[in-house]
Amino acid sequence: MFQGSLPINMDAKGRMAIPSKYRDPLAAACEGRLIVTASPYERCLMIYPEPQWQVLSKKIAGLNNSHPATRRLQRLVLGNATEVELDSNGRILLPQILRDYASLDKKLVFVGLSDKAELWSEEGWNAQLDAQDDGELPDELLNLSL
Repeated sequence: MFQGSLPINMDAKGRMAIPSKYRDPLAAACEGRLIVTASPYERCLMIYPEPQWQVLSKKIAGLNNSHPATRRLQRLVLGNATEVELDSNGRILLPQILRDYASLDKKLVFVGLSDKAELWSEEGWNAQLDAQDDGELPDELLNLSL
């Protein structure tokens, strides 16, 4: 459903417009109901249509939480999950705690990743693009040809 990266703005109240090309598909897929939560990997937010979130949240909640890393992931992702709905102008209101977590200010980048999207500060997204990853590739990437 989501694809590409688009610059967007957030107003002083924390409202941002979902890019117009996604509004009709979101209305059809989830009646405009989305879940916004903290990413456990980078300082950005993840946005899920409600049906995708229901599947993912059950998987995360079902993890054995005897390991501190699992508890941290559950706290970050489930503990910060916030239900939002598109208003009549196609906007959502981002909670202050999530805006602070991802250092979101006026200029944002909406990044489509198929069944979910990420929301980055413009500065954070540009730093991500500029970062060099010279680490070892995971096995699933070794056979991928782009």
